[in-house]
Amino acid sequence: MHLAKGLEFRAVAVMACDDEVIPSESRIESASDESELAEVYDTERHLLYVACTRARDHLHVSAFDPASEFLDDLLGSRGG
Repeated sequence: MHLAKGLEFRAVAVMACDDEVIPSESRIESASDESELAEVYDTERHLLYVACTRARDHLHVSAFDPASEFLDDLLGSRGG
């Protein structure tokens, strides 16, 4: 997702948006305090947003249950 910043594609597939994948469980566990944890959440949320907004015409997002809580944020920002 880091490499997609600034690019645009006709179609984008963002896969594996599962709860333990986004945000990364290992990054959450490595946070040493609340400030660092907040930074992890902000960064991971931003990366997903960047990946999804690279799509010009078509976006496909996949996840297994439970899906990432960040997907609700994205859907809420698009009006549902």
